[in-house]
Amino acid sequence: MANKKLTKLILVLLLHFTFFNAFAQDGWEILFNGKDFSNFEQLNGNAKYKIENGEMVGTSRLNTPNSFMATKKAYGDFILEFDVFVENGLNSGVQFRSLSLPEYMDGRVHGYQCEIETSDRKWAGGIYDEARRGWLYPLSRNAKGQNAFKPGEWNHYRIEAIGNNIRTWINGIQCANLVDDATAKGFIAFQVHSIHDASLEGKIVKWKNIRIKTTDLEKERKEVSVYAPEISYLQNQLTSDEVRKGWRLLWDGKTTEGWRGAKLDDFPEKGWVMEDGELSVLSSDGAESRNGGDIVTTAAFSNFELSIDFKLTKGANSGIKYFVDPGLNKGQGSAIGLEFQVLDDKEHPDAKMGKNGNRTVGSLYDLIRAENFENSRGKNFNGVDKWNNARIVVRGGHVEHWLNNVKVVEYDRFSQAFKALVEKSKYEKWENFGTIPAGKILLQDHGDHVSFRSIKIREF
Repeated sequence: MANKKLTKLILVLLLHFTFFNAFAQDGWEILFNGKDFSNFEQLNGNAKYKIENGEMVGTSRLNTPNSFMATKKAYGDFILEFDVFVENGLNSGVQFRSLSLPEYMDGRVHGYQCEIETSDRKWAGGIYDEARRGWLYPLSRNAKGQNAFKPGEWNHYRIEAIGNNIRTWINGIQCANLVDDATAKGFIAFQVHSIHDASLEGKIVKWKNIRIKTTDLEKERKEVSVYAPEISYLQNQLTSDEVRKGWRLLWDGKTTEGWRGAKLDDFPEKGWVMEDGELSVLSSDGAESRNGGDIVTTAAFSNFELSIDFKLTKGANSGIKYFVDPGLNKGQGSAIGLEFQVLDDKEHPDAKMGKNGNRTVGSLYDLIRAENFENSRGKNFNGVDKWNNARIVVRGGHVEHWLNNVKVVEYDRFSQAFKALVEKSKYEKWENFGTIPAGKILLQDHGDHVSFRSIKIREF
């Protein structure tokens, strides 16, 4: 018996030696030694962390904040790999380029997080901005990536954070392809998510084979997959990939070039300001198109993908319209076109008007209610005084609205169903409403302070 135990111990030691020796090759470093937490510190919550069989094991604890086992060292550019196992029902993640500062929410951990989850939503491998901006890269637009994570099994993760490119893979399948420059350096941390359901207490998440590389990264980079679309948060600028794919800025971030008043030959002399890369319509006590008035593009568009960041103030109302014919309504009020509603649903009364919520944020105004196509968690809205992204895709008659990269509306503007909706709406008096072959893009002046930026489009 003693000989068998000795043999087993020798085999374990040999395996560990082989493992660490292999990881030390080609500039890879061991991030977690499998023995102690000497290079880590626990932040925020009080979930239990321990080491078993060389693995980092986190155990969920009821009614404690998110817990993080964080590296004492900060990392900028790197490639990180690890294996993770999480019990069903438990949410987790790995923070990177993250911070904990006394002046920010009393030291709450914030920054990029690579998602680990077992829910039906299937966003494992997506990028969440913990305690800051929320979801940056949900997997709504990457169906193959949604199926990369295997519940109930060990999963192999890879995170590449090089410059402003952040990319993730699970089991060799690319999940995220993010461009963002908010934080260049910070710690790496292994999360046990807070729980408030007693049935989840005691569930575990465990990590092993954790290694990192911080030198000669370019030659280690994996090829980007065509099924993982790039999502960029760079302000008023295009990435090289966007330029290659035909994107162009509709607003240059500085001037009125390409825009005019909807009922004017030139840009409005009042009511709109351009400052710090933001295009803002000013408040005029909620009066629709009574101050500066709506603004429209000088060009008309037919088949396109449009992306606009918007930020609402409390109680604000505005809209992004498309297929606008400025000549349809020369009287008072806004110019006429299909509208992606921009609204503070909680504070503005318009959210309760219309029919079945078809005037809420992201909706096809007064026609089709916006709803989360991914799951029943509600719309992926970041809130007022925070930046949100509107994405509108038009291919022939097929139209989609996306709110923060989650689809919320889909319809065919040439269908009988669409015509029936128009006949029962405020638009019934406008001939050919929503079906003209091409039209302007419009930003609405509804009398409330709303800001826009990173306005870009590509045509098909």
